Amino acid sequence: MIKIGILGDIGSGKSYVARNFGYPVFDADYEVSIIYKENRTVFKKLKKVFPKYINSFPIKKAELTKLILVDRNSLKKIIKIVHPEVRKRMKIFEKKNKKQRIIVMDIPLLLENKINKKKDILVFVQSQKSEVLKRLKKRSNFNKKLLNKFKLLQLPLDYKKKKSHFIIKNDFSKKTVQKSIKNILNKLN
Repeated sequence: MIKIGILGDIGSGKSYVARNFGYPVFDADYEVSIIYKENRTVFKKLKKVFPKYINSFPIKKAELTKLILVDRNSLKKIIKIVHPEVRKRMKIFEKKNKKQRIIVMDIPLLLENKINKKKDILVFVQSQKSEVLKRLKKRSNFNKKLLNKFKLLQLPLDYKKKKSHFIIKNDFSKKTVQKSIKNILNKLN
């Protein structure tokens, strides 16, 4: 099985690119939202660490956002609690799809959390900063301060780009993305 890890900046179109490969995608952001909705153990751990901010189950993103903006160390603490659960879900996903030729990993902090293996194929999604910011501002939950906190956790984009086997220049047109993906898949055959 070939594992393809998608790298890039926040808002660069990583999830869109991942879905366009046409293979099963492990979407870490989606998995985290399910954990917040369904995992009482994570809720109890977060409530114990942040009793002033985490009030009710299911966990509300607004409570987490407020917490992250007020307490600068909170994001790392949240990740420490949530990340092991994401890894468990990833293992289940891999087992479920072990007969697939390719699986795609859409995990925002893939390199930072040392999730990838040496033989994994890394694809960097490159987009123009101005286009990324324009797209991020359209999101209903856009918060510049929060965005900057998340960016502090990330390795430099140049480093991610260097580590990548392929680069997709995302101009946010389906045709360009699909052409780039087709080229990558042809080289993997």
